[in-house]
Amino acid sequence: MSLAVRVIACLDVDGGRVVKGINFQELRDAGDPVELARAYDAEGADELTFLDISASHEGRATTMEIVSRTAEEVFIPLTVGGGVSSIADVDRLLRAGADKIAVNTAAIRRPELVAEIADRFGNQVLVLSVDARRAPGTDSGFEVTTHGGRESAGIDAIAWAVRAAELGAGEILLNAMDADGTQDGFDLELIRAVRREVSIPVIASGGAGATEHFAPAVDAGADAVLAATVFHFGTLRIADVKQSLSAAGHPVR
Repeated sequence: MSLAVRVIACLDVDGGRVVKGINFQELRDAGDPVELARAYDAEGADELTFLDISASHEGRATTMEIVSRTAEEVFIPLTVGGGVSSIADVDRLLRAGADKIAVNTAAIRRPELVAEIADRFGNQVLVLSVDARRAPGTDSGFEVTTHGGRESAGIDAIAWAVRAAELGAGEILLNAMDADGTQDGFDLELIRAVRREVSIPVIASGGAGATEHFAPAVDAGADAVLAATVFHFGTLRIADVKQSLSAAGHPVR
C-alpha cells in the first residue's frame, strides 16, 4: 500500500497579505493568510505551506505573529519558510506553532545549517525548498536560484537536492521556477530528475492550472503536490484535485 498523496495549499505572504504572481513578478493580493488558511483546512487540504516570499530578499525574519495566528486556526501540518537562517529562527517558528520549517537561501550559503537543524530538531521538521530552473550549462540541465528566482546560485539543482538529503533534509519542496504561476502543468522532467536521485519525499510545486495536471506529477515521482494561485482564486478546489488523483489510481486522504 503506497502512502496517500498529500495535497498542499501554499500561502505566499508579502507584507502580511497572501500574494500571487507569475514567476514571482506582478504580484496581486489574494487575501488574508489566516482566513485563507482556515478555509483550506476546512476544504480538506492535507497541509499548509506558508512562505514569506520577501523575507530573504529583504534580509528579515518571517512574521511570527501571522504564523502563530495561523497555527491557532488550523489543525493540519503547517510548514513555514522565508528568511530562516539559524537554529534560533527554527526554534522560534516551532514555538509559534509551525510543524515544519522550510529553508532555502541560508542553506545554500551554508549547507551545514541543514545538518544542524536536522540534528537538533529531527529531519522530519526540515523541508529543503529548492527553486530550480532550466540551465543548459549544468550537469543535470537544472540550476538552483535564489531571491524568488531572481538570481542564479551557481549550483546544479539535482546535485544540491542529493547533498541536502545526505545532510538530513526530511523532504524537498521542489519549485519549478520556469512553470511558477503559468498554470501550464508541473515540470515533470524536473520531478523525474530529482526522484531518480533522492529517496526522501518530494513535493511538486509550480505550474498547476487544472485538475488533470496533478496525477502526472505523482506519476513522475512526487509524493505531494502543492498549488497556490488556482486555490486562492477559486479556479480549483482541493476536493476536485483529490478526486482527480483518486480517479488516476493514487490514494488520497
